[in-house]
Amino acid sequence: MRIATVTLNPAFDLVGRLKRIEIGEVNTVETLGLYPAGKGINVAKVLADLDTKLSVTGFLGSENQGDFVNAFEQNKLKDEFYRIQGKTRINVKITETEADVTDLNFLGFEISENDWEKFTTLSQKWESQFDLVAVCGSLPRGVTAEQFALWLESLHQQGLKVVLDSSNAALTEGLKAHPWLVKPNRRELEVWAGRPLNTLDEIIEAAQALRNQGIENVIISMGEKGSLWLNNEGVVQAQPPRCENVVSTVGAGDSMVAGLIYGFSQGWNKEKTLRFASATSALAVSQSNVGISDRAALDAIFEQTQITVISENN
Repeated sequence: MRIATVTLNPAFDLVGRLKRIEIGEVNTVETLGLYPAGKGINVAKVLADLDTKLSVTGFLGSENQGDFVNAFEQNKLKDEFYRIQGKTRINVKITETEADVTDLNFLGFEISENDWEKFTTLSQKWESQFDLVAVCGSLPRGVTAEQFALWLESLHQQGLKVVLDSSNAALTEGLKAHPWLVKPNRRELEVWAGRPLNTLDEIIEAAQALRNQGIENVIISMGEKGSLWLNNEGVVQAQPPRCENVVSTVGAGDSMVAGLIYGFSQGWNKEKTLRFASATSALAVSQSNVGISDRAALDAIFEQTQITVISENN
């Protein structure tokens, strides 16, 4: 399978940890690292650690691209990023030991109409290069959600399997463009459904409504409660073991997307693929950086991940 990940709005992730953020006060933060990132780049990093050959593309600021280029070379990723003038942004991600991750996502470069037109023209040849394209993350300034959806539809029309992992307006509009797979989390599904989803049945009902829009695979990540996968075969739930030492949840969702794509590339069935993707996501929260640092640890989590077939379509 020929794979590419697309990151339209990459960033350097400055990741840190403290016990509790005190608003309006000076906070001393333990630095966990500064990493070339962006959701599609994170997905590619995990796939590279699993010995998968793939391409990375999207937009990259030419003025501070060095660490990105080095990371691509180190991970043997084929660099097909479109360079624009300016700098790629820095995002700050703080993990509190008694709470969730707080993201401070800064605005990055702005995409001109000319750059968007050139990039999308290049993408019209992707059907000869790729089978599956994972489009991950937020939109840069200068690209509207409507433009994004039209572009996604053009990829669908090429016959590409489009995996969409985004949020806010990009997700709302992108869902209308017939992606092959989407992976909203529970909170994002609630926003789409316009109501709270308090039970598993309510989550499944909303996810089924989403699938009825012409999306083959809908996967809902539910944090500690695992994940659900709905497609024409039925509904399956995966429940990884509880992680006792959460270092950072940054990249857990990206790791799950990578695990899913890896399963597809290996020709695995639905249960094994979701089990592996859930284990990959569970491993991610026990480390500060995105990637597979310990394959034996991943295999151990995989063995402990429970799969439940909720319903089957004959």
